[in-house]
Amino acid sequence: MTSISLDNLSKTFGDAAAVKDVTLNLPSRSFTALLGPSGCGKTTLLRLIAGFEQPTAGSVGFDGVTMADQSTMVPPEKRNLGIVFQSYALWPHMDVAANVAYPLKGRGLGRAEIESRVADALSMVALDGYAGRSVDALSGGQRQRVALARCLVTGTSIILLDEPLANLDVHLRAAMLDIFADIHQRTGATIVFVTHDQSEALALADTIVVLDRGRVQQIGSPQEIYARPASAMVAGFVGRGTLVDAQLRDDLARIGDATIPVRGGGNGPVRLLIRPEAVHLADSGLAATVQRVRFTGANYETTLVLGSGDTIVADLPERLDPGTVAKLAISDAWVVPT
Repeated sequence: MTSISLDNLSKTFGDAAAVKDVTLNLPSRSFTALLGPSGCGKTTLLRLIAGFEQPTAGSVGFDGVTMADQSTMVPPEKRNLGIVFQSYALWPHMDVAANVAYPLKGRGLGRAEIESRVADALSMVALDGYAGRSVDALSGGQRQRVALARCLVTGTSIILLDEPLANLDVHLRAAMLDIFADIHQRTGATIVFVTHDQSEALALADTIVVLDRGRVQQIGSPQEIYARPASAMVAGFVGRGTLVDAQLRDDLARIGDATIPVRGGGNGPVRLLIRPEAVHLADSGLAATVQRVRFTGANYETTLVLGSGDTIVADLPERLDPGTVAKLAISDAWVVPT
């Protein structure tokens, strides 16, 4: 398989910098999610890897070989990669098999080999028996799988996924997450997955790259990004949780009349990230007033207001009426770096 290296990569459009000084090393067989809000540069970064854009500065390399810099531009078809677009980009006048076989045209392969490769690709995405169907007769999830099969049919070593689940409903998204994970395990391809949905990134990737305004904010495993965000931006974008002002001394934070253990250390005024699962009802502790309650099926997502005016969110097993004053125990908090 193939490793991907980005060295001080930048891309500007006019006076606007879409990607700024990005340096990443994505190992062979890795599954990396590029995560961030709209306009953060993640799709431009994917297009630079794919060869649809040339860098303004820096370089893109595969296995140590330069694919693009200011003087070099290897075209997409020479990079041995496949890409799945948000729009699927299927040919409506072709059946499923013809769409999947399209990248094999012009390679001098015999009919039998093409048919075998198409059948194998369709099997990997659970579309056995769909070869002769019109793509217009397929559901959104089935079209997505055809696009993925077309990506896989050439035996590519790199798979790029550009918000591939954005047009699917919640049920189909869950099914496709399982398919992407299975494809990664079976092919060993190096996968780069663009998404603005942090739940998709946490579920699939072994590495998450959080982007904002064209710059990398943090790189780490899903567990690291969730438990130890490097900034308030990452803390607010990945997972649920609230930032609360506190006074810190010797790994203990004081919020109002309550003292809680924290991770991160330091002394003086800090901002704490408190996740909902770390907040519990108690007989004594931090006083808070219930502001809003939302039933989520498994529990009640409860927003509470502290005496300081800060809000905190808790996943509680029972419903508390708005206006109720509750006592809270907090089992974990992270000192967000400034």
